[in-house]
Amino acid sequence: MTVRAGVVVTGTEVLAGRVTDRNGPWVAQRLLEMGVDVAHITVCGDRPDDLTAQVRFLADQRVDLIVTTGGLGPTADDLTVPTVAALYGRELALDAELEDRIHAIVQRWRSRMSSAADSEPLRAGIRKQAMVPQGAQSISPTGTAPGVAIPSDESRSLPAVLILPGPPRELQAMWPEALDSAPVAEVLARRTQMRQDTIRGYRLSEADLAETLRTAEREITGFDDLEITTCLSLGELEMVTRYAESARPAYMDLERLVGKIHGARVFSTDGSTIDDIVAHRLSGHRIATAESCTGGMIAARLTDRAGSSAYVIGAVVSYANEAKTGLLDVPAEVIDQHGAVSEPVAALMAEGALNRLNVDIAVSTSGVAGPGGGTEAKPVGTVCFAIAVTGRPTVTHTLHLPGDRASVRALSTTAAMHMLADALETR
Repeated sequence: MTVRAGVVVTGTEVLAGRVTDRNGPWVAQRLLEMGVDVAHITVCGDRPDDLTAQVRFLADQRVDLIVTTGGLGPTADDLTVPTVAALYGRELALDAELEDRIHAIVQRWRSRMSSAADSEPLRAGIRKQAMVPQGAQSISPTGTAPGVAIPSDESRSLPAVLILPGPPRELQAMWPEALDSAPVAEVLARRTQMRQDTIRGYRLSEADLAETLRTAEREITGFDDLEITTCLSLGELEMVTRYAESARPAYMDLERLVGKIHGARVFSTDGSTIDDIVAHRLSGHRIATAESCTGGMIAARLTDRAGSSAYVIGAVVSYANEAKTGLLDVPAEVIDQHGAVSEPVAALMAEGALNRLNVDIAVSTSGVAGPGGGTEAKPVGTVCFAIAVTGRPTVTHTLHLPGDRASVRALSTTAAMHMLADALETR
């Protein structure tokens, strides 16, 4: 890639861990999708000297664009614009039109709270946000804080810089206009057009994929033109490949090789997630969940997308045995005989949800999430699953999942989604 970028996330609350950074990864992903190589993401507190040091560091790394997030509000610790302007040797000037626009936004918000009267501190805060470095371009605010795009300064060996607000909703809404700003557009015009494709596997180890990539390196012409990154999360292995259009034949050879070697463990070659696949296959169906150890996490995942009301009917979180018996019609003697964490109980839970909620497919979980409750026969991480489908025998599975309580529950939820996808594919 011919264009490199760096991201500076500002905010003492982020640095201290009180707020989780959502902007750095989001900005990096958008840039990578456009063919911009993101070299660094850094985090610093609301201190001018530290912000200056981060910008200088990225400039020394020869990046072409720096994106900063945060520090654009009306308060005294919102110092990103004046700090960067000082580094670039640009005086701040009041943009009267921008000031009026911010004032109108503030007044509209205040009118909803029956408090539209101005005050001197309020006017001062608005004026502060309307100060723009000379020669820079402002980005229209979606909250009250506008963004700023500053051109590169070759005499100071400083790249173009895009200054955006901290609230993710505001930043993301401003992103399209920010890309069109002259300083940023000039940088993006120099980038190499890149493609990005994603292959996803389940229960596919990183070691096995690494061996496949070594084979690909030996056998595929042009393999070196592919930039490949892999990430293992919740039992799923994601392989993201970026490449120029000229390397498309090499990527297609790689995709075929991965599919040939790993077969059914590859569940997506077009970037679709398991949630996408399950949602698509549920079209025309009605589903319910009966959950014990996952506590409703499967239902939450199914309903996380708009339109899920077309197929998700409901969920029963039958954590206690009496709930399994009273709500899902699991006989108490079956629980006594096999234990709550057993395939017979999981099967009856799924069948109970199928009948009670009048659906044509149901999934259940019952397990030992930990940290306590495990036995020699059923240690922590033992989870039983069942898929009940109208007109078909109920299918059960038992997995022994690693990690702490949160990991076992998350891995169980992902496993259930894959079992659903398999069941729906064979209908």
